Amino acid sequence: MDQANPRRRHPAASPLSPAEGAPTVQRDGPPPRRVPAPPTVPRLEIAPTFPCEADVAPGLEVLATAEVRRVLGDRASAPRVTRPGVLAFTYTGDLAPLLRLRTVLAVYLVRRFAVPRPRALLGDEHFRAILRLIASIRATAPDDAYRSLYLSAAGSDSSVLARLKEELGKGTGLRVAPPTAHEGDLHLRLRRPPGGGAGWELLARLSPRPLGARAWRVRNLEGALNATVAHAMALLTTPDPRDQFLNLACGSGTLLIERAACGPATRLLGVDLSADALEIARANVAAAGYADRIELRQGDARALNLPDASIDALCADLPFGHLVGTHDENLTLYPAILAEAARVARREAPFVLITHEIRLLETLLAASADWALEDTLRVALGGLHPRIFVLRRR
Repeated sequence: MDQANPRRRHPAASPLSPAEGAPTVQRDGPPPRRVPAPPTVPRLEIAPTFPCEADVAPGLEVLATAEVRRVLGDRASAPRVTRPGVLAFTYTGDLAPLLRLRTVLAVYLVRRFAVPRPRALLGDEHFRAILRLIASIRATAPDDAYRSLYLSAAGSDSSVLARLKEELGKGTGLRVAPPTAHEGDLHLRLRRPPGGGAGWELLARLSPRPLGARAWRVRNLEGALNATVAHAMALLTTPDPRDQFLNLACGSGTLLIERAACGPATRLLGVDLSADALEIARANVAAAGYADRIELRQGDARALNLPDASIDALCADLPFGHLVGTHDENLTLYPAILAEAARVARREAPFVLITHEIRLLETLLAASADWALEDTLRVALGGLHPRIFVLRRR
């Protein structure tokens, strides 16, 4: 019978350790010091920084700047108004919070390329940078949100830009929209830097649709107020959770929905004489998820079924006399609405309204003992220049 292998009885033994029964060799001096393993250093993730440009309705730059600071905090630099209706700032971190801006029409990520001509963008390094920028944007939305791309540029029908669009389509897997479309899910703009700087800038919109095109607007009403302007008007009422809020002539519900988006209120009430308008408003309110918060009522804004001094804040998009109403009708409508609003408003209640009947309203306010004019904002909207009036109940 073979003898047992001592290595199997002592698996820890090694050629460098003394065998059992072997003499121990004494070494002079202290035992060798064991060097501790270096600590594990966690890998530092550096958040990306993006130069951004935000389009706003001209006239709302101050309100939009305040919203950028409030919503984005120290992740965004202080916005600069580079020209009417445009804010520039840098942003660091995840892109999703940029999509929460509600006074902004659209947000673009900006990438400058130090190239003399657009042809150079087809080079491997620059083209890969463009694709990385696009990938960052597409990561903020569902996979099927982007199906087409549109490139806006001077000379977009040139052979170079046609090639660039073709390669972008191949690189992204998106259908290239024709120049006549003027829109695509991925909206790109190519331009010279403002102020005459060298190189070219590519702007890529952060969302498949402009932020001002609200998802809740499932039904439209001719003459409906732009949602970003409506949100600005709601903010100008200084929203308070205790508010009894009234939207006179509420139409499709834009002002009510945007006020609900500002925060809680004790009551959100919209009144309109048109049953058709209220039906549209109900659909939009439901799509926005506010059916349990917003009350819609058919009634005449000139004769409200409300107690005296019962409302804390009011808003109205009064007929401009263009698509809705006429100037002759407004001559009697406006004073009646101002009087009825004064009846139901509590003292110091804000009344924020927008109109293109500027002279008419200014004349009425100059003679009013009920309303004090606190501020006006001139806004540019699709060729029109209405004004937002901020009133206070005396």
